[in-house]
Amino acid sequence: MLTIGGLVLLFACVLGSYLTSGGSMAPLIEAVPFEMWTIGGAAISTMLMANSMHDVKHTLGSFGKMLKGAAFKKADYIDLLSLLYFLVRIASTKGAMALEPHIEKPSESAAFQKFPKVLANHHASTIICDYLRMVGMNADDPNQIEDVMARELKKTLLEELHPSHIMQTMADALPALGIVAAVLGVIKTMSHIDQPPAILGAMIGGALTGTFLGILLAYGIAGPFSIRMKAIVEEEAKYLEVIRAVLVTHLYGNAPQVSVESGRKMVPSEHMPTFSELEEAVQSIPM
Repeated sequence: MLTIGGLVLLFACVLGSYLTSGGSMAPLIEAVPFEMWTIGGAAISTMLMANSMHDVKHTLGSFGKMLKGAAFKKADYIDLLSLLYFLVRIASTKGAMALEPHIEKPSESAAFQKFPKVLANHHASTIICDYLRMVGMNADDPNQIEDVMARELKKTLLEELHPSHIMQTMADALPALGIVAAVLGVIKTMSHIDQPPAILGAMIGGALTGTFLGILLAYGIAGPFSIRMKAIVEEEAKYLEVIRAVLVTHLYGNAPQVSVESGRKMVPSEHMPTFSELEEAVQSIPM
């Protein structure tokens, strides 16, 4: 909602100041559809040329995420830490082989079913199961596991940041595309140089609308959208970092309570549960 509010405020300030200072909306209303056709069409075309269909779909999907904000709140982190506590406690008390019923088919695991949002998160459930499975295969060197996980999480983060990079590239290109639209408008004006000054003035005003739109779309919309997408992705990446912290701490031989506490410290401050809240949640889990 804050993004929509900022967008409304942007247009209210820009157009409000223009109208208050004596500007007329008539030239803009007449020129904007054609200038947007040129600028917006060119921007979308360059995006299609520069990216795969997967990346384009990923970018379109990111607009919904941008409006809703980060997907994970305090309750989601408590659920994740509770599930991890359950799993590492089983591994500590009964051995890694006791985890097989949970990690081989997580959709059938009573533990995962108790936390459906974790199960529904493909990245999270896959990472948990994959690395606990590796531990069961005697790949239990904490340094090695931590290095492999760090590289995988870095790869995932870079993939999730791609829509932000696309939007930033578009923001960088929009001012130049606005100039393209303005130049076309000037060419059109010059071909009507025999017209009266009033008509030429209106045509020049229409041409300058292209420059105005290119700059406004770049620095007022596409640029902020890119920053917002990046912030959300980086915040959500902490969800997977929590998993890494818990599993690596567990592999170093620490108690389950210590392992989940190290994961709690990775939760964004805004959503971090207190020590007491997490302790209460994990103690309520039946073994």
